[in-house]
Order: sequence, then C-alpha cells, then structure tokens
Amino acid sequence: MNTNKTVPELKTEPNIGKRFLAGLIDYLIIYTFFFIFGYAFGQLDGDGGFTINGLPALGPILFWGLMTIGLEQFFGATLGNGLVGLKPKSIKEETNGKNWENYLGKPTFGQSFKRHLLDPIDMIFFGLIGIITIKNTALNQRIGDLWAKTVVVKSKSKGQ
Repeated sequence: MNTNKTVPELKTEPNIGKRFLAGLIDYLIIYTFFFIFGYAFGQLDGDGGFTINGLPALGPILFWGLMTIGLEQFFGATLGNGLVGLKPKSIKEETNGKNWENYLGKPTFGQSFKRHLLDPIDMIFFGLIGIITIKNTALNQRIGDLWAKTVVVKSKSKGQ
C-alpha cells in the first residue's frame, strides 16, 4: 500500500500578453455596453456624463455579472479568456495524492465572483498591479486569483 501523498508541483505560465488581451476584450465589451446603456436610459448630468437612477441602474451591474461570472460558470471562461485560449481553474484544498489534472476544478460561483470583484484593482494603471502580482507569485496569480484560490491555465492543457 502506497501512503505517499506527494503531488507533482503545479506549474503555471504567466501568459501576461494573453491575459492582458483577454481583459481588454472583456472590458471593452462591458464598457461599450455601459456607454450605450447610459446614453439610452440615462439623463445627462452637469459634467457631461450620464446618471441612471432606480431599477434601470441594475442593468450595467447585471451585464457585468453575466459577462464575467455568468460566462465563467456556463462556459468555463469569459469571452476574452476563451478567445485567447485561457481558463480559470479552482485550486482544491486537498489532493489526496491525486495528480494536478484531478486537483484543478471548475471555479465555483463564489470564486468567480471574488476573482472579478477585484478586477478594478488588478487593472489599475493599465494592468500594472495585476502584472506585478502575476510575475511575483508562485502560481502566476493576480490579486483576484489569490483571494479566490484560482489559477489561470491554457484551455488545452489539464493542470499545467
């Protein structure tokens, strides 16, 4: 009986360019929707922007949730991540001696929510905070990934 519960070391790649492009795609779509929605349903304020009050104010929030958390839950990746060949994976707490392929799973709703709730912090200064965090963590995680206990891997590979 083998009681050795060692797990091969998980290796991830930073994929900075792909991750930057994925975020750019996702948030370009989200901000375009925000602008069109604000123009259609908002009222001009004194500063040249739009103000949306009441129930319609939930529209942009719901769209953000659908484009980030929803797509990640239904398809395993946001539109941007899917187009560049990346997907987030959950890091399970206990391996029970299994390989990394069995150790990484689909992120839960809570993990997806945590990952994307911190997107604004990770994207400060054109993604500089996220890039620094990715470059300086063992599993190439950004702040949202660290909090949610997730990693981002290539879509084609399992666990690497």
